[in-house]
Amino acid sequence: MAEVAQRMESVTGASEEEAVAQAAPMAKRLVIVLTKATLDEAYPAFILATTGAATGMEVDIYFTFWGIKLLDKRTHDKAKLSPLGNPAMGMPNLLAVLPGVTALVTAMMKRKIKKYWPTIPEMMKQATEMGVRIHACSPTMGLMGLTEKDLIEGVDICGASAFLGWAADNAVTIFI
Repeated sequence: MAEVAQRMESVTGASEEEAVAQAAPMAKRLVIVLTKATLDEAYPAFILATTGAATGMEVDIYFTFWGIKLLDKRTHDKAKLSPLGNPAMGMPNLLAVLPGVTALVTAMMKRKIKKYWPTIPEMMKQATEMGVRIHACSPTMGLMGLTEKDLIEGVDICGASAFLGWAADNAVTIFI
């Protein structure tokens, strides 16, 4: 890649970064698939979504499987963080299975997050105000027994074909 950039620089007078930017068109759309409703999955999705919207991208978040719990009125504000099976937590799995550990880890992480970011429902509101579109996967709604009345306000319901249409539209697609 560096050799190509150097050759392009000698031909076009552009630096490596400029050559790469000229060679690859900037995506105009960001499509995020969110499959889990945990703190460590939801925050990156909303940080990327709001950053994409702030830079002028069209942004869609497609909530499927457990991620749809963030759109359910009953569970939208109950995201947790599980230490079980998470080697980055630095906690042995034996301790992580003890009753109350997930609640303790979640409370500790929410306290730490509060210093830097708003809550997940607040971030979702901020994202929609910036133009981010929120979509519930209709097949997942059936699987989870959810109806449109169960969802928070402002959610679009669609299937996989709509998602594939967005992903095919010069989009950066991220699966979280």
